[in-house]
Amino acid sequence: MATSGSVQSMARVSRTPASGRELPDDVYRRLLTLRTGLRRFEHWSAAQAKSAGLTPTQHQLLLAVRGHVDPRGPRVGDVADHLLLRHHSVVGLVDRAEAAGLLRRVRDDEDHRVVRLQLTPTGEERLATLSALHVEELRRLASQLPDLWRGLPDSLVQRTRGR
Repeated sequence: MATSGSVQSMARVSRTPASGRELPDDVYRRLLTLRTGLRRFEHWSAAQAKSAGLTPTQHQLLLAVRGHVDPRGPRVGDVADHLLLRHHSVVGLVDRAEAAGLLRRVRDDEDHRVVRLQLTPTGEERLATLSALHVEELRRLASQLPDLWRGLPDSLVQRTRGR
């Protein structure tokens, strides 16, 4: 029953901030509003991906490839890190995206053992369309975010950051 005790102690910790003081009800309402907004954005994003003929995960894959800092393209392991998935799961995702003509595997010029991912023109086009829609939606949502934290005392915000 050691597991039961550790779960109970984790629950106690999660209810009480490090300072030992309870947060005001308004903070919980604002956090709920933020979380709900994030879930709505994810739902909206998934619907946009589906309307573009992609799964939500394919959309995230294309973004991970296009947004990667290395101009040669990311390796599968890099994408796995960005998507918070296991390497073998990303391999399957890449297989399906490659079969759909969204990306291609390319051997690294310097080290032929390394395989990099690059978008095809079709993948570029679909991602560009989706990204433009997402930027507009994020602009709309960003205008609402400051209201969530307006009026919170600085001491409360600092306390929740663990300072």
